[in-house]
Amino acid sequence: MQIPERSILHKKQYKGILMLAVLVCMAAFGNYARDMAEESMRTEEAPKRVAITFDDGPNADYTEALLKGLEERGVSATFFLLGKEVEKHPEIVKEIQDGGHLIGTHSYDHVNLSNLSDAAAIEQVDKTNAAIHEITGEYPEYIRPPFGCWKANLDYETSMIEVLWDVDPKDWATSNSAVIAKRVVDKVEENDIILLHDASESSVNAAFTIIDELKAQGYTFVTVDEILFD
Repeated sequence: MQIPERSILHKKQYKGILMLAVLVCMAAFGNYARDMAEESMRTEEAPKRVAITFDDGPNADYTEALLKGLEERGVSATFFLLGKEVEKHPEIVKEIQDGGHLIGTHSYDHVNLSNLSDAAAIEQVDKTNAAIHEITGEYPEYIRPPFGCWKANLDYETSMIEVLWDVDPKDWATSNSAVIAKRVVDKVEENDIILLHDASESSVNAAFTIIDELKAQGYTFVTVDEILFD
């Protein structure tokens, strides 16, 4: 039986359309596969971020050694400073700023702000901010309240951003730098904020060990603003 010419033409058109559809799908899949591969490469190449922070400074005995070690390692840190120590050691505050580190407030006298009146708590913050501004020309935007105790409703009186932490090795409770470092390295995860102090040799040495080990694991160190807002 002879197939009509119209039917033959229809079949040829159908085959052509089918082939075109296959080619389009193959191209789309190829683009998708390429995009996924590129995204995977970007993900693999992107370093894991972590922020290392130091409370209670500036310290006349240890902060400068810490700053030197951070510079050697190309690390930016965040320092939450006490107002009374800022007034004692303005040259170290300037070194912190010149090193490209972020400076925040840690109250004036290291007191529990939640135990104070609103006026007294505000004075602790404002007095420290003024001392830092006098040296750096900038008012801090970030505050770490001592003991992590922010005063209720203080947000209405100040525009500062409260910064707490994810990993606390309690470096103030031991002089064993290896123990301090292990407590951090064993627990830290991407985008964590590490709490340390620049008030003892063991804490400073632990900080260097933490940085070296985490860098070897692919971490990069940023200031807390990058963790909070990027």
